[in-house]
Amino acid sequence: MNPVTFIETKREGRSNDPSDIRELVRLVMTGGIGDYQVAAWLMAVFFRGMSAGECRVFTESLASSGKIVSFPDRMSPVDKHSTGGVGDKTTLAVVPLAAACGIPVAKLSGRGLGFTGGTIDKLESIPGFRAHLEMDDFVRQVRSVGCAISGHSGDLAPAEAIFYELRDVTGTIPSIPLITSSIVSKKIAGGSKSFVFDVKCGSGAFMEDQDTARELAQNLVELSSSLGKTSMAFITDMSQPLGRWVGNAAEVGEAMEVLEGRGPGDTAKLSITLAGAMVFLGGKAPSLEEGKRAAEQAILSGRGYSTFREMILSQGGDLEAFRRSLSSGELLGSHVIEVRSEDSGYVDRCDARTFGEAIRMLGGGRFAKGDGIDHAVSCEILRKTGEQVSRGEVLARIYCKEEGDLCGQAADMIGKAYSIGGSSAMPGLIVGSVGPVHPK
Repeated sequence: MNPVTFIETKREGRSNDPSDIRELVRLVMTGGIGDYQVAAWLMAVFFRGMSAGECRVFTESLASSGKIVSFPDRMSPVDKHSTGGVGDKTTLAVVPLAAACGIPVAKLSGRGLGFTGGTIDKLESIPGFRAHLEMDDFVRQVRSVGCAISGHSGDLAPAEAIFYELRDVTGTIPSIPLITSSIVSKKIAGGSKSFVFDVKCGSGAFMEDQDTARELAQNLVELSSSLGKTSMAFITDMSQPLGRWVGNAAEVGEAMEVLEGRGPGDTAKLSITLAGAMVFLGGKAPSLEEGKRAAEQAILSGRGYSTFREMILSQGGDLEAFRRSLSSGELLGSHVIEVRSEDSGYVDRCDARTFGEAIRMLGGGRFAKGDGIDHAVSCEILRKTGEQVSRGEVLARIYCKEEGDLCGQAADMIGKAYSIGGSSAMPGLIVGSVGPVHPK
């Protein structure tokens, strides 16, 4: 492959040859091509896009650049992926719910970066929890417990990590073909047979408008189909935070409430929908609606929470110690700031991104990959879009370690995240869906 010709081909809007795409990934893995040339190709893709065939070959090459998790033939694990949001703790509820319905769930999750939270960061607020499992242990736990959640291994799709780092520093993250290949390559490497995608839109999502989110959702299911996987996608609103809590330990607590049948309505609805889709794709229900009913029954019977507890215990977590610390307030910041409404009326904006940025600024998220996390930083959201408020009423409470300038800044940010008007219109949570699409 001639790298210059390869770049020029894409620059001119033509398709790269499949063998050249495979060679590009090989050269990236061996250091046989300069970062500046890879960056040039990524920028060409950003502007010119990729065909379905190019995307498939690129994804296959990324997935096969490392190990691929292998499950016994009789097992058909289903995976779930969210494009990220603020207060999105659904993975913590969805994984045990689907497993409680007889669906093996092999979930590889990541840490938070930017204003969105990460599942692994949340789980690490549980004392003793082992977030990174060896692949043999990962497979063994899925077989014995029914589910496992583990951090991504460097052995899985390692080329994807290299490309992602280059995308991050070249302004090419928002490319839909590159996003699609990145997500699906890791799903393929994770060994699951079917995928459920939760594609977020709104201020607290990377895809802010519905049309772009739908395009991504369509690409995800079509690419998965071309690679022999059944999948479906939901487009969900992230204009305001999901649930009533944002922050690592607090979100684990809220997910536990969902599994106990007392969680907030939006989080419970989305968790049941996603788990129901996994039950449907996994062949344990004849339709999505039947899958959702099975997930609801897993909550009512207590099987969902029991599976969650077993998963946490299997990975070394002390769930009872976590519950005690959370109920006593030990896992919430000791300094509390209340954000009050300056007007009476209805909340017509509760901006998700602002909440995420405020939590990150206080230490509950990262500005750089190696930053630590304060699991106790959190925000309790008492009023959301469409709800009536009175002047002086508390809209939100911020929990942080100690009083200081940053706490005041965060309170100002949260105050500005709200606007009060005269409309009581409630936003829709699930604004669209794609699929299911079966292998072609």
